[in-house]
Amino acid sequence: MRLETEPNIPAPDDFYQALIDAHAGLDDRRSAALNARLVLLLANHVGDLEALREAIALARDGL
Repeated sequence: MRLETEPNIPAPDDFYQALIDAHAGLDDRRSAALNARLVLLLANHVGDLEALREAIALARDGL
């Protein structure tokens, strides 16, 4: 399975706003915890270790 890297969210601005709203009022520690929980929930949903490893590598390449 090849990781989907092309835009694939029907309403990307709505998603981005929901993500920003989820962080509202959180300090840096809680914001990082929210991100970690979100990553783990979505990783569990994906459930494909090869795709997750590819996503990790792509995300790390940009840093």
